[in-house]
Amino acid sequence: MICWATWSPWPSRELEAKLPAPARPSGTVAIALGAAGTATNRLTIGASGLVPSDTVARAVQLSNAAGNQGLSSITLSTAASPSSLLDTDATNGLQLTIQSCPTAWTEAGTSPAYTYTCTGTATTVLPSRPVSIPAGSPVTLSPLNSLTAGGTDNLLFTETFPTAAGNTLQTQTSNVTFNLVGTQRAGTAK
Repeated sequence: MICWATWSPWPSRELEAKLPAPARPSGTVAIALGAAGTATNRLTIGASGLVPSDTVARAVQLSNAAGNQGLSSITLSTAASPSSLLDTDATNGLQLTIQSCPTAWTEAGTSPAYTYTCTGTATTVLPSRPVSIPAGSPVTLSPLNSLTAGGTDNLLFTETFPTAAGNTLQTQTSNVTFNLVGTQRAGTAK
């Protein structure tokens, strides 16, 4: 029988190289509206005494300034409480249009009877449609600058009471809430 044994007077040394790993911070996805009640967010200001052919226009600034990532979409849904024929009658109830201006909308008038003009060319991001947009069927607003990190949109929400609305829409009240949801972009290799 043959046995082999080795002996070394020097201790075994393992060499280990440690390289610092680069930081891997996560991104930030955030959309925001201007301060409520200011010229950058008039959506919180109601209107009353509407008659057929009246319009209610409210400017709001939508931004992705706090985010450092792009978005794939921004959608809108609405909810009404109380609800009435103003938001449930798809033909004679309130109709909503949203436009975007490359600069802040120029506001005139006094609360709540604001009017707006756009310096530049306004772009329609939501064509006229009934104001009722269920949460289960939101609509996509497009085109929007706020899909890009740091982007901002100057939006004008205009509700129109159709001229053909009949007497059944008298004395109705609807408090419509607008819900904007930003969806993160698809994942990519990093």
